[in-house]
Formats: sequence, C-alpha cells, structure tokens
Amino acid sequence: MSQSVERALRILPLLARGPAGLGEVAEELGVHKSTALRLLRTLHEHGFVYRQQNDGRYRLGAQLFALAAEAVENLDVRAVAHPHLVELNRLTGHTVHLALHQDDEVVYIDKVESRYPVRMYSRIGRPVPLTVAAVAKLLLADLPEAERRALAERIEYPRHTARSTPDAQAFLRELALVREQGWATDLGGHEESVNCLGAPVRGPDGRAVAALSVSAPSVVVTAEGLLELLPLVRRTADTISREYSGAPHAPHAPHAPHAPHHDEDTP
Repeated sequence: MSQSVERALRILPLLARGPAGLGEVAEELGVHKSTALRLLRTLHEHGFVYRQQNDGRYRLGAQLFALAAEAVENLDVRAVAHPHLVELNRLTGHTVHLALHQDDEVVYIDKVESRYPVRMYSRIGRPVPLTVAAVAKLLLADLPEAERRALAERIEYPRHTARSTPDAQAFLRELALVREQGWATDLGGHEESVNCLGAPVRGPDGRAVAALSVSAPSVVVTAEGLLELLPLVRRTADTISREYSGAPHAPHAPHAPHAPHHDEDTP
C-alpha cells in the first residue's frame, strides 16, 4: 500500500473520535508535523477534513459524510444478499427469506423456495406477523428500548397457534432474549407445523438493516434439526453483513450471542 495513502487513511478514524490538532495527528502517525500538515491539507482540499477557524484543529469534513450517505442510499441489501440466500437454500434445501423493517411492518423483500413440494405461504412484499416471525423479532429487538416498548404496547397479539406470543410483556421478554443471543426462532408460533430460524444482517454501525431466515415444515425437519443449522445461518448473515458494510469483519451488535435456546415461538 502507498505509504501516503495509508497515513491519510489513519487520520480519518482519529478525527472520527473528535477534532485533533496538528501535533496530535503527527503523533498518531509517527511522522514530522510537516508531513502530517501536507496530508491534512490534501484531505482538506478534497473536503474530507475541515480546519476549524476558532482553534485550528481538524475534524471530519462534509464530503466524507456526503459520500457515506450516497453510498448507503444506493446500496441494495437485497442485491448483496441474494447470492448468499441462494447458496443457503442449496445447502439446506429449505425456504430462505430476507426481510426489512418499515414503519410498523416487517416485509419480505426476497425469497428462495425450498426444493420439496410443500410451499410456504409467504410472498415478497407481504408483511410478516410481527409478534411471532423470527425476522420480525430480530429487527424489532434491535430498536432502542423506548421504541421497542412503545411498539409492543400498540400492536395486536393474534393467537395464530397455542405457541403465539400472548401479550406485550411476553413479547418484550422475547425481544430481550433475541437481542442478547443475536438470533431468533419461531417454533410453531404462526403455523403449528412450520418452524423458522433467523439471524440479522448488520450495517457498518452494527445495527440490523435486514434479517434472513430458514423455514421448514416439521414433517421435513424437526425443530431440533433446524436449530442444528444455526452456525450456517449465522455465518451466512455475517457474510452478507461484511459485504454490505464493506468491512473485513462482520459488524457486531453490542450484545453477545449465547448458546442455542429452545424458545416456543414464522419465518
């Protein structure tokens, strides 16, 4: 890598932590102040850093934020994820879904059908049942606590099956578990004979931008058998997260994953 480019790139995370003076930048890079100044001036000319008039310190520039916003706006998580959904379907044979959270709905945006005759009810563009679907739990669990509580209090809790989430308190407990462990299930919560296992797709900030799931009828695979796919499902979600974020490692949420837990709650 070009030494100048490498040094310039190291300046950006330093300034992301807050404004810094010329001396701080030079010290961080291990170079003379004249070298640091030359790099800062180049970045300043292109709008990637800005020199504050009041104290002469440098901070990140508007051009960097504009490029980031444009990149996010033009990044299609479905396009990034689809080849990996197809591969997950090939490896498991089960139906694979991808979903997004929009307002008070979680909507399927992609689906790869299973290779067995039984077909899932789900359709691309159709909202999922919020209180039982694994993808919904993953996306709603990632909301800030106040938003989670407000949403839990205003939505309804239809009894699809005996395993459906009964009320707001139970839903919040379920979301807390999902948030902590980093994955979700629906074990007969929407349809008695259908089980589902999902994991989040995360953006550069570690927040869930989408969720994927694998779903199968219990006549094809038991709930225990489906849970054995958890490492593969999470690996697929992490791979999509890395590609979506352009990061060498998958972005991580602030909560740590736990060992598989057999909860009682559709794709």
